[in-house]
Amino acid sequence: MYKQSLPPDDMPPLEVTQLDRMLHQELEHSTGQRFIRACDRITQALLSNCPWYMTMDSGTLMLVIDCPDLVGYWHIVSNIPQLGNRLQRFSNDARIRVYPPMGKGAPFEISVNEISAYRDWL
Repeated sequence: MYKQSLPPDDMPPLEVTQLDRMLHQELEHSTGQRFIRACDRITQALLSNCPWYMTMDSGTLMLVIDCPDLVGYWHIVSNIPQLGNRLQRFSNDARIRVYPPMGKGAPFEISVNEISAYRDWL
């Protein structure tokens, strides 16, 4: 079996530095800012009522939303197609995770690739 070897400069670092972590956080923050600006006013208003953030987990972009009440949770989950449409502009394999209020069930998670089936279900 043939194994291709990359030059050392093209390999990932052996350990992550503080600067790497800071750059990673800045990337997540900047992506979140661009995402919210790409959303329509209704979606922006919905997100303004819930803590939310962007994160990269194993190379997958994820929008995480923490809903403080069931009404907000219902509005956010009903708006998944619009959220996914905007998020897909940043990554075709991004995911959305919505947390209900504490003690009110498990988080809802969906990939932007699955949203067309979800839209049909609504």
